[in-house]
Amino acid sequence: MDETEVINPWKINGQKKVYDNPWISVTEFDVINPSGGKGIYGKVHFKNAAIGVIVLDEVMNTWLVGQYRFVLNAYSWEIPEGGCPEGESYIEAAKRELLEEAGLMAEEWTVILRSHLSNSVSDEECIIFLARNLKQGVAAPEETEDIQVMKVPFSEAVKMVSNGAITDAISVMAIQKVQLMQLSGEL
Repeated sequence: MDETEVINPWKINGQKKVYDNPWISVTEFDVINPSGGKGIYGKVHFKNAAIGVIVLDEVMNTWLVGQYRFVLNAYSWEIPEGGCPEGESYIEAAKRELLEEAGLMAEEWTVILRSHLSNSVSDEECIIFLARNLKQGVAAPEETEDIQVMKVPFSEAVKMVSNGAITDAISVMAIQKVQLMQLSGEL
């Protein structure tokens, strides 16, 4: 369907911001839904774009970063990722996050995927890069990050997704996208 043909079936009667901090805001909308019923709808607005970086060396190793995730109350293995504030380019944010979290720099960068992470409640957009031709640098995690770095064969990262050891959405999408690229001969 052509985007110009799409008509919004939702009617907004009012809205109020119910929460705001430097990273997110939450707005509650008074709506008429597509069936004509009255109700409310909450929207979480992310002030930063999400950036993910999956790295591959010449023999198909990748790097994962592990950290305790406050919201999950659990430890999580992920690809390097973070936020891109307004005014910073996606590529600069990706380079910054890769160096901060994994201590790596890359010469070759390709956007491999764009996604909305939870489009029923959030407008958060994610941009995932594939980084290649790597050089070692010095990691400098933010004060909120206590990160471990692990180099694994890419096939091991695929297994970690399959067995549930990696559950982070950005990481799962990145690993599966690279796996599809590998299978189709794009890598």
